[in-house]
Amino acid sequence: MDNWEKVFETSQVVRAEIARSVLEENGINAVILNKQSSSYVIFGLCEVHVPVEDAQAAKQILTHDATLRETE
Repeated sequence: MDNWEKVFETSQVVRAEIARSVLEENGINAVILNKQSSSYVIFGLCEVHVPVEDAQAAKQILTHDATLRETE
């Protein structure tokens, strides 16, 4: 995934999906890399990645999004 940067990570798949959705609603392409073990979902994280050129804007959007402020 050259030219892509991680902008968000979580242990909850649904929060990663929300982050991806928020970014796409703001015109930023985003993908989720699910690094959780398929046998034991308590191990590993889901990461949201965006193109490098959109990373700064994506981080700012996610920092200010009310749906993602809740701590895990």
